[in-house]
Amino acid sequence: MRFDKLTTKFQQAIADAQSMALAADNGYIEPQHLLLSLLNQEDSGTASLLSRAGVNVAPLKTALTKAIDRLPKVEGQGGEISASRELTNLLNLTDKIATKRGDQFIASEIFLLALADDKGDTGRLLKDYGLTKKALESAIEAVRGGAAVDSPEAEGQREALKKYTVDLTERARQGKLDPVIGRDDEIRRTIQRQRRGAGVAQEQTRAFARHGAAARGCQVSRRVRGEAQGGIEGHRRRRRPHHRVHR
Repeated sequence: MRFDKLTTKFQQAIADAQSMALAADNGYIEPQHLLLSLLNQEDSGTASLLSRAGVNVAPLKTALTKAIDRLPKVEGQGGEISASRELTNLLNLTDKIATKRGDQFIASEIFLLALADDKGDTGRLLKDYGLTKKALESAIEAVRGGAAVDSPEAEGQREALKKYTVDLTERARQGKLDPVIGRDDEIRRTIQRQRRGAGVAQEQTRAFARHGAAARGCQVSRRVRGEAQGGIEGHRRRRRPHHRVHR
């Protein structure tokens, strides 16, 4: 299987699995390393997908850690380490499944599908913690929306979408979405309250407008009266006779 056919997220997970195997002094990279690396990724799409499929993820991670601790250790091993026969077979099966699905790049969830049919230790662990192939396929379909993987960044784009949006279908499935069906009376009362509130606001606006118009009218009247009074006084002053004083 060509490494460049993997999505960026899947490539990172394999690199992390290699580091994990080296740190544990294991002789090979095993499926347990790779699955735990996928679950440990930041904003892990694998953890979210398995949870959607009904897998109890937290105890699964604990079980994987214990399984890795039981793997054979090799003292004095250098920095070179390769995939075990079991992992190589699973990756080849993953490649085959991705090709059948029409994917141009191999995503992490296809590795999970390969594990769903695995009869080895990692496949059994997944089943022990609730995985069924049917539930996993449904979860993958829900996440992908029927789309094929045609970009190495496809997984990262899905995770970004999940981070900044709300999956209403998933919230409804979890019972976290406030229901609307069956609440006709409550909705009707809410609309009526909003309409009454809008009516009151409109009446207040009209009252303010009438008050403003009346106030402006009073100002005009006072100004007209003032001007008229001023005109009369001026006229009187002009017509007032001047008395000369004769000595």
